[in-house]
Amino acid sequence: MNLIQRLEKWGDEHHPKWIDFIRIVLGIVLVLKGVQYINNMTSLSALLNKGPFTSTALVAIVSHYVIFAHLIGGLLIATGLLTRFACIVQIPILLGAVIFVNAPAGLFTQSELWFSFLILILLVFFTLEGSGPISVDQWMKTHSDERPHKHKWE
Repeated sequence: MNLIQRLEKWGDEHHPKWIDFIRIVLGIVLVLKGVQYINNMTSLSALLNKGPFTSTALVAIVSHYVIFAHLIGGLLIATGLLTRFACIVQIPILLGAVIFVNAPAGLFTQSELWFSFLILILLVFFTLEGSGPISVDQWMKTHSDERPHKHKWE
């Protein structure tokens, strides 16, 4: 059994239900942040220009990746479908937000740094912990033996 399978097994065995509500809120927050970026693309471009992205084309590509990852990844995290994958896709975005965008402004001058850091910690946590008992993943595991009704012609 490799490391990822052992972490998944441990996460499935030690996951209280109340943590799922934190996962759901995390997913909703990410979706709302994606919607906020869609509504104000200029602020997202300004944030990305603070970082290592100097090319206009690169800023456009990264901004679309951020929006797509927040919307789809947040939805997946909130529903508990492919949670680990969705968290792994989000982690580089939040690392960039913490290191390149928020940290240069100062540790005590922006509350956005603390918020980004908290989201990053939660993403790492749910990458290790997994979906939990209140999730689509768990529902699919428990209902995997059910087969659809066969038709006469099959």
